[in-house]
Amino acid sequence: MTYHRTSYAVWEITLKCNLACSHCGSRAGQERSKELSTEEALDLVRQMTQVGIKEVTLIGGEAFLRPDWLQIAEAITEAGMVCTMTTGGYGISIETAHRMKEAGIVTVSVSVDGLEATHNQLRGKSGSWKQCFKTMSNFREVGIKFGCNTQLNRLSAPEFPQIYEHIRDAGAIAWQIQLTVPMGNAADNADILLQPCELLDLYPMLVRVARRARREGVDIQPGNNIGYYGPYERFLRGRGNEWTFWQGCAAGLSTLGIEADGAIKGCPSLPTSAYTGGNIRNHSLQEIVEGTEELRFNLGAGTPQGTEHLWGFCKICEFAELCRGGCTWTAHVFFNRRGNNPYCHHRALTQAKRGLRERVFPKVSAPGLPFDNGEFALIEEPLDAPWSDNDPLHFRSDRIQWSRNWQDEPESDSRLDEIQAGKIGGAVKL
Repeated sequence: MTYHRTSYAVWEITLKCNLACSHCGSRAGQERSKELSTEEALDLVRQMTQVGIKEVTLIGGEAFLRPDWLQIAEAITEAGMVCTMTTGGYGISIETAHRMKEAGIVTVSVSVDGLEATHNQLRGKSGSWKQCFKTMSNFREVGIKFGCNTQLNRLSAPEFPQIYEHIRDAGAIAWQIQLTVPMGNAADNADILLQPCELLDLYPMLVRVARRARREGVDIQPGNNIGYYGPYERFLRGRGNEWTFWQGCAAGLSTLGIEADGAIKGCPSLPTSAYTGGNIRNHSLQEIVEGTEELRFNLGAGTPQGTEHLWGFCKICEFAELCRGGCTWTAHVFFNRRGNNPYCHHRALTQAKRGLRERVFPKVSAPGLPFDNGEFALIEEPLDAPWSDNDPLHFRSDRIQWSRNWQDEPESDSRLDEIQAGKIGGAVKL
C-alpha cells in the first residue's frame, strides 16, 4: 500500500527555542499555540509505526525545552524505531546527556554555523559557540555518537575549512552541510545568501575539505540542495560510489515532516502553507500520507507528468527527468513555486560556459510566519560584469580562510579542476 513508502520522519516537537537565529526557517522562539499534548504525541508515535516509519529525528525550536521530550524519545525507542535528535546545543548538561542516552537517543546532530564570532552572530546569543562545543564534550563523555550540521552562507562559507577542524577535533563522526535559503528569518536577511554564481567558487572548496574529512574519519553528508550533476556530484553525494547521485526530491516518498501542532508535510523544510497535507487532530497519519495531494506530488517521478512543474532553466536541462528541479524546498522559497532551482552546480557551470552568471534579489517580502517565504527575482548578466561595491559579503575563493594546516592538502583533483574551468565536458554523464 502506498502509505508504506515513508521510512524517515523529522518531528518538530516544539517551536520554543533558547536561541534567536537570523537564518532560522521556522522563526523559532515561542512555542506554537496548541502544540500536541503528551497523550496526542504518544498516539502519533503509535501511528508512525503503522505507516512504516523506521527512524524519527526530534527537532525544535529546541526539542529539550518541551517538558515531556524524553518520554517521547523513550516511546519512539520502545516502539522499535530509531530515535535521533538535532539541537543547537545551548544548555545540554552532562546530566541531561546521561538521560538522553537512557531514553534511547542514539545519535545527535549539533548545529555549528561558523567560527565563534560568526556562530554567535548567526545564533543570536553570546556564548552559544562555546556552549555547543561543551554539549559535544558531554555527549562524548556519556557515549552518545554525534555529528554536526552547518548552513553554508556568505558568513559561514569563508570559514568552512576551519569549522571542519574544530568539529573534527571535538569528535564529530559526520557533518551535514546545506545551503541557507530564504525561508523564515533568512528571507529577511537576504544579504547573507550565496548568489547562484558564487557556487563556482564554493564547490572546489567543499571537495578539498570533504576529501580530507573522509580520510580523517568524518563523513561529509550533503543536504538536499547541495550538488546536482556537476563534476563533484558522485564524490560529494555518492562518497565515490559510481551509482549514487541526486535522483530527485524525496518529499512524501521516503520522508515526512511533522510540526508541533500536528501538521503533516512530506518534508520538514517545506513551507507550511503550500505543503501541509493535514493535521493528525483531524485525520489519521495513514489517511494524510496515503490520500493527500500535498504528500503525493512526487509520485509521478519517472513519468511525463513528473516534469510538468518545471520551468526556466530546469525545464530545458538535460537532467530534467531525473532531477525534477532539485530540492523542492529551495526552489519554492526563492520563487514561491517549485520547479526552477537556482542553487545548482551544473546550472552555474553551464551558464558560465555561455559567458553568463545568475543573481537573485528580493522582490516580495515574507509575511513573518513560521516556515514562510517571499519571492525573489532572477537576473542573468555577463560573467565578467563588475560586482557591486555595495555588496561587501560577496563570496569568492580568495576570501576563504585556509589555516596553515591546509598547506600540504591538494586543492582538488586536477581533472575535476579542468571540468570546473570548462576545459573538458562539465556534466556528470549517466
